[in-house]
Amino acid sequence: MSEQEKAPHDPGVSRRGFGGLAVGAGAVAVGGLLPGTAEASTRAETDFSPLNTRPARRPNILFILADDLGWADLSCYGATGRPTPHLDELARQGLRFTDAYSGSAVCSPTRFSLYTGRYPGRLSGGNAEPILDGRKDGIPPEHPTLASLLGGAGYETAMYGKWHCGFLPDFSPIRSGWQEFFGNFAGGVDYFSHVSVDSGKPDLYEAEVPVEKIGYYTDLLTGRAVGFIERPHRRPWLLNLNYTTPHWPWEGPGDKAESDRLNARVAAGEAPINVFTHRDGGSLKVFAEMVTSLDRGVGSVLEALRRSGQERDTLVVFASDNGGERFSYLWPFNGGKANLYEGGIRVPQIVRWPGVIGRRQVTGVPMVTYDWFPTLLELAGAAPDPAYPTDGVSFASYLLNGGNVPRRDLFWRMRGQGALRRGDYKYHSVLNGGTAVESLFDLATDQREMSNLARREPAVFADLKAAWQKVDAGLVPYS
Repeated sequence: MSEQEKAPHDPGVSRRGFGGLAVGAGAVAVGGLLPGTAEASTRAETDFSPLNTRPARRPNILFILADDLGWADLSCYGATGRPTPHLDELARQGLRFTDAYSGSAVCSPTRFSLYTGRYPGRLSGGNAEPILDGRKDGIPPEHPTLASLLGGAGYETAMYGKWHCGFLPDFSPIRSGWQEFFGNFAGGVDYFSHVSVDSGKPDLYEAEVPVEKIGYYTDLLTGRAVGFIERPHRRPWLLNLNYTTPHWPWEGPGDKAESDRLNARVAAGEAPINVFTHRDGGSLKVFAEMVTSLDRGVGSVLEALRRSGQERDTLVVFASDNGGERFSYLWPFNGGKANLYEGGIRVPQIVRWPGVIGRRQVTGVPMVTYDWFPTLLELAGAAPDPAYPTDGVSFASYLLNGGNVPRRDLFWRMRGQGALRRGDYKYHSVLNGGTAVESLFDLATDQREMSNLARREPAVFADLKAAWQKVDAGLVPYS
């Protein structure tokens, strides 16, 4: 009997489930609802009912990644004042996760985890949180990726939007398996001038060649994705559509004048990163406009799938790369982007696959970004490279027939921070003045992570801390 299969009080077993499949925080309070819509589900969070239909062919894969979109920034997760009808409809057409997590609380490491299926700290570049212009960090071209493995299995592969896994001349999507790339290398760009928020230099590329385009960046990416979907395809395809929305600078589709103001400051000699973090701008109204533009773009892409007759053959995943920023709505969670409280790593995630995943499904099964790597490979008939074992687990059986997901701990590490979730329990550590402040939270009863149970349940605390330390010992140390 394993350590996680002992008595119910063992931290490996949840009071409402078991191991990593426990119903988690937010499940009873908000998980079953589609707030902001006319409907409300009363089903239990684990009441996911697959159709048990074996797909006739390998699916196309459309993976849409938003940037800094908080857990409750969509109306189907509770937001008000920022209508997201297309993403709400996507949730109604498929499966909505209440306990989905990003691989890290900032951009680059999460993308490392998605593309490699491993903890970001398996590679030195994953310890850059995030990668900035001038850093010699990235996914090594020789490291297998989701795109290289799917390409080897006969898939067309393309990425449009934010890469943020290393800069030229050493790193790029083209060198890591994507056959097409249109987008930016840095952590973000101005939405109109398309200059890097880090360097202030132009950051829009076709493959590895700089290009100039006129238009609002969200709309440019949408147009490229629609064009890709509508052209003829002889093989199944993977499209990573990586919006920068709603990452700062806070510029909606009608805010060209604000973009001009920011770019003029950079031209006058101010540090680009100080300008584009946009501490003197933004508002809830502008943020809502950005989220609405993201939703509208997703709607156009989904309509292209329907028009082209590929809807039923395409697995669509929508998620965010980390928790929300200044204007995000994160209730009921604490924290936000750049920290490992729930608000920094709990993200919206919606999955649709018509005829395979039923409509109006909700699940509280925890899933992390790095789980998508083995999941998508298995669904596509491919496999990880045994020389680079994945840290994720495949959800293929779960999505196809409701099969069990292997028990495991969910692990996160950032400089000066650590977290590990097992069942409903979460170990959390953060440096404060050079001293580690360690906590044990019960996410079933304490969604806001305000009640430290470390002294009340010392055995659980010790077990989870030891488990975190064991994983951490096998990762690349911070330099």
